[in-house]
Amino acid sequence: MSTNYLEGELEPELGSLRNLKTLDLSVNRFLGMIPSQLFKLESLRVLDLSNNSLHGGLSSEVSKLRNIESLKLNENFLSGIIPEEIGDLKKLREFLLRKNQFSGGIPSSVENLMDLESLDLSENSFSMQIPTGIGRLPNMTILDLSNNHFIGSIPSSIQNMSKLETLRLKDNMLAGEIPAWLFKIKTLKNLFIGGEGNRLIWNNKQKIVPRCRLQQISMPSCEISGQIPQWISSQKDLDLLNLSKNRLEGRFPDWLAEMDVGVIILSDNNLTGSLPPRLFESLSLSILALSRNNFSGELPENIGNAKAVMILMLSRNNFSGQIPKSISNIYRLLLLDLSKNRFFGDDIRMLGDNPLLADIDLSYNDFSGKFPVTFSAETSILSLGGNRFSGSLPYNLTNLVNLVHLDLHDNHITGNFHDVLPQIPSLQVLSLRNNSLEGFIPQTISNLTSLRILDLSRNKLNGSIPPEIANLERMIQTLHTKYIPYNVLPGTFGVFRDIYKYIEFQDLIVNWKNSFQGLSRHNLGIYSFLDLSDNMISGKIPESLGKLKSLKVLNISHNNICGNIPVSFGNLEEIESLDLSHNKIVGSIPQSLAKLDELAILDVSNNMLSGKIPIGGQMNTMNDLKYFTNNNGLCGMQIMIQCPEDISPTEGSEVEDEKESWILWEGTWVGFPVGLFSSILFMGYLLNFLPLFKFW
Repeated sequence: MSTNYLEGELEPELGSLRNLKTLDLSVNRFLGMIPSQLFKLESLRVLDLSNNSLHGGLSSEVSKLRNIESLKLNENFLSGIIPEEIGDLKKLREFLLRKNQFSGGIPSSVENLMDLESLDLSENSFSMQIPTGIGRLPNMTILDLSNNHFIGSIPSSIQNMSKLETLRLKDNMLAGEIPAWLFKIKTLKNLFIGGEGNRLIWNNKQKIVPRCRLQQISMPSCEISGQIPQWISSQKDLDLLNLSKNRLEGRFPDWLAEMDVGVIILSDNNLTGSLPPRLFESLSLSILALSRNNFSGELPENIGNAKAVMILMLSRNNFSGQIPKSISNIYRLLLLDLSKNRFFGDDIRMLGDNPLLADIDLSYNDFSGKFPVTFSAETSILSLGGNRFSGSLPYNLTNLVNLVHLDLHDNHITGNFHDVLPQIPSLQVLSLRNNSLEGFIPQTISNLTSLRILDLSRNKLNGSIPPEIANLERMIQTLHTKYIPYNVLPGTFGVFRDIYKYIEFQDLIVNWKNSFQGLSRHNLGIYSFLDLSDNMISGKIPESLGKLKSLKVLNISHNNICGNIPVSFGNLEEIESLDLSHNKIVGSIPQSLAKLDELAILDVSNNMLSGKIPIGGQMNTMNDLKYFTNNNGLCGMQIMIQCPEDISPTEGSEVEDEKESWILWEGTWVGFPVGLFSSILFMGYLLNFLPLFKFW
């Protein structure tokens, strides 16, 4: 009954099927708690409820499933602790709880499960130390405790697991030295340790002589320094090597290039030199991630010989030269990231010959020439910002029906925006910041129904803001879904689930709260931005913009906008930064803005606003004077200027007395020098006549 998308809650009546041996309801949409009646099925050997939306805890009554051999509850919303009674399931061979919300520690009774072969508690919130008794399970082949909060050292008892093939302890809070005995477990094939949050340390002086034949080695963030360890060359079956986020130095070793490893991830190290051409003669290489190192030189001309490559990430190095034309021979290439290097050239048409290429990032290089027009129809992410591309946007961009992300900021793109706006309904991100686009924003902008981030700042756009821009659905209601579409890795996402996490993409640079910052592409799905600043846009602000409830940032500064601030802006409930500065806006700031609980920055400087600044809520925190300067007559507690309507009659008379007193003192200070000057002139006059007085 799996994968039928059944809905509703699990029926307690299932507990009446006393002779049932297998119950598989996986990959459906079941809600609610696991009925206790299910635990009365004493004949049950397989219970698979994985990939649903079940919640609640795991009842201690689970101990009644005396004959259970496989218990799969992974990918639900189950929480609480694992009951001690789990140790009563003496026939249990497979216990899977991956991707739930369980917490607490691993109960000591687990060591009673002598038949247990596979234990997967990954992606939960388990904590405390890994119990020593876990090493007493003689039949264990897979132990996955990754992505939790386990502390302490790696239990030495694990080396007693004589059948252990896969050990996953990555992304925990484990500490201490990584033990050399791990590599003496003869049966071990897959080792995943280190990762986020861990405090494990690799002893670079220890001599490793492996007795195992590892197929996968993943040791990110383990403080490995020096050159890539030579002992790895002895692992002839190696298919995956992840040593990212360490302190590795030196060149890419020739022995590694000759091993035909399928996945090599060495990002975030200090590796130098050029890449050996032998690396691209491999028929096994499918993922090569070398971003954020100090590699240099040109890419080998034979790069196209590595026809099995699906992901190639070389960003933030010092590579130079042109992209070798042979790259078009990599027909399985899905993702190409060459950003932040020194590549150049005015012809990248060869990338259009890669039929599956979905994600292209060439940003922050020195590419030039006319905007390239040939890309695969599978293209979903196209990042070409920070180059010197010129010309207008081609009309055939609309052929990219799967395009989700188009970033062309900081180029020399010209033409009338209203003529070249790409009409692609799937488009979520459109960044054309700092180009030379002219014309106006057309009403057809509303056809981009998926658009959540629009940055047209620093161009030469004119006309008014079309009211239809308020019909952009993703700016009205945020759907908290993954931004990176799975079709970037068609058919492979499940296979590369662990690898995908260690792939770090170039951030999307946006003007976030008055400074340019990078937003992680992994999290773009939670953001909505609208930036029209630094143009020549005029007219009034459409009242309809208040419908864009999911906007985090609205920036229309440095334009020629007039009229009032719409009262409807009080409905922008997610807004964090609202920049209306350097326009010709008049009237008062609406009191409705006091409802904006997320508002952190309100910049209305350099307008013609007047009246009282609203009070209440976040508005009481808006006390940075620079955000209110150069207006006609703003007042309020935020800028320490009292408003006339807040002055009581008594205070008013005191103010009048102060004014009168000031006028009197002003008269005194004005009269005194005048009188003094007159006296001096009179004395001079008398002195001129003094001789006459003497004569008489």
